Amino acid sequence: MVRREFWISRILSGWNRRSVIWLSGVRRVGKTFLCKSIPDVEYFDCEIPRVRRFIEEFPDDFLKEGRDKKIVIDEIHRLSNPSEILKIAADHFPDTKIIATGSSTLGASKKFRDTLVGRKIEIYLTPIISNDMKDFKNVDIKHRFYFGGLPPFFMSNQIDEREFQEWIDAYWSKDIMELFRLERRYSFIKFTELLFTQSGQLFEATKFSRLCEVSRTTILNYLAILENTYIVHIIRPYTTRKAREIVAAPKVYAFDTGFVCYYKGWKELRNDDFGYLWEHFVLNELYAHLQNRRAIFYWRDKQGHEIDFIFMKKKEPIVIECKWSLNEFNPKNIISFRKIYPEGDNYIVLYKLERNFKIEKENIKIEFLNLEELIKRIKGNSVS
Repeated sequence: MVRREFWISRILSGWNRRSVIWLSGVRRVGKTFLCKSIPDVEYFDCEIPRVRRFIEEFPDDFLKEGRDKKIVIDEIHRLSNPSEILKIAADHFPDTKIIATGSSTLGASKKFRDTLVGRKIEIYLTPIISNDMKDFKNVDIKHRFYFGGLPPFFMSNQIDEREFQEWIDAYWSKDIMELFRLERRYSFIKFTELLFTQSGQLFEATKFSRLCEVSRTTILNYLAILENTYIVHIIRPYTTRKAREIVAAPKVYAFDTGFVCYYKGWKELRNDDFGYLWEHFVLNELYAHLQNRRAIFYWRDKQGHEIDFIFMKKKEPIVIECKWSLNEFNPKNIISFRKIYPEGDNYIVLYKLERNFKIEKENIKIEFLNLEELIKRIKGNSVS
């Protein structure tokens, strides 16, 4: 069993602050294996009817038996009132350490009648990040791009189309139907697949409503569900509503590069694909470390100048541009942005870089660094 040390450390740190941890992430991202890799945990799977009945009918007895222990309640959304057991645990059994897992944000479904504000730590388990690749003893970034970051897919050496279809089927039947009870499978799945093929582009709901044969309101509902179940990430524009800025249209990114490659029909990766996939990988890395999907924005003006990601730090917009190679760099986008917002650091994150360096263009300082150093800067652990 692979120990994903970054995530184990985050869980143990979370338990030092709260007794209840909500561990969420997409299906097959590795929640169960991660929990079982923590020493001395007792594991309960709510997909097993007898386990479900015992927790629902005798919550006090269940928690008394687990007093002072580490408990995993997997697939907790299968309970009729999943937030109740966690609230009882947090309020009356603070010495019991609990991890509850699910495939959505805590407030995504009406089943969660209480989001446990102040009672829990939330951890979003992303697809495989750089730290995980070392744990899995495979640091081939191109393999990670093509096969994706779900452990069973990443550990494979051959693309099996049935695996992708089975994943989609399970997502529909076990997540969507149980949590949201949608009716139009065809329209929802088609919308999901279209977002995978158009990942990273500006989102316009009316276009998708025509293609999926549902109303614009339904498309927006679908999009919210996909975001709440971590299938897509919605990046909103950074703007102070200047006349020349894009102020409303978000960009939508698929959760995983492997699914992007599969639904685009790519049989092999070309040199032109690496920069595009590197942008997705960097976003995934930022989410893993920041644990805040609302912290990242993008910027674009009506002349077509665009910044990949904007991160707010101490009320200053930090520029993050993702480049696979140094040859791709052009300062014009940063220059256009800094004419409007002059304060803040400017980072170009490159895949391979032997040492960090800085340049200056039109009195604007721009720093080139690798992904590891970017994370340190964003988290404030390194001095510029």
